[in-house]
Amino acid sequence: MKISVIGAGAMGGAMVQGMLKGKTFANDDITVADPSAKALEQFDGTGATITTDNIQAATASDIVAVVVKPWLVESVLKGIKDNLDYARQMLIVVAAGVSSAQVKEWLDKGDGTMIPLFLVIPNTAIAVMSSMTFVVPVGASEEQTAIVKTLFDEMGSTLITEERLLAAGTTLASCGIAYAMRYVRAASEGGVEIGFKADDAKAIVLQTVKGAVELLQTNGNHPEAEIDKVTTPGGVTIKGLNEMEHAGFTSAVIRGLKAGMNSR
Repeated sequence: MKISVIGAGAMGGAMVQGMLKGKTFANDDITVADPSAKALEQFDGTGATITTDNIQAATASDIVAVVVKPWLVESVLKGIKDNLDYARQMLIVVAAGVSSAQVKEWLDKGDGTMIPLFLVIPNTAIAVMSSMTFVVPVGASEEQTAIVKTLFDEMGSTLITEERLLAAGTTLASCGIAYAMRYVRAASEGGVEIGFKADDAKAIVLQTVKGAVELLQTNGNHPEAEIDKVTTPGGVTIKGLNEMEHAGFTSAVIRGLKAGMNSR
């Protein structure tokens, strides 16, 4: 089986980097297309086929992934529509806010046929095999869905979900990775203020966040249960937590998530 990724920007490039690390596809079964030759340079020497021709990419593979900015999806899909084989291929569209109804309209050939479609929202950690990815199958069989889920499971965790939840998933995980990094930045800056060198502070925060994640994933506890273990009465942890809450920490996170939803 072969796959083509059209779009080698931040997300498309990250997806290809993850695929090259994985075992689902041999490197020479991966085609990457982008109008910018410079964007494709990162894949020189990997064994993947690189091209500036979207039509070449669209006809080369069993799975075609369109990973471009939302406002470019229509023109890219219309540009490759006549070269897609709806009976043989599957289509993945990675673009926040683009609906299945829009994709169907743009790909309508007037004969009642439609390519098996997957709306997919990963995050950029897919490059290091640690994405949280949401997949919405549209007109796809269970076997086709299993193939796509296996692909993304290899590059992190995958949730098959409904289209109505895709915007929420985008905010919580795809945008959410930026929110998590903003905490890392803030805590690292705080570490410098209390005396650590910048690189040491960042390393401490990263290991602390990694430990928190692994604890919760291993034991399945609610975060508050783990917080309770380290908040002794009158101790420094509860004082720090309360100060953060007085400054609106939890409220700010929730408001940020809701703002991301309301902007769609």
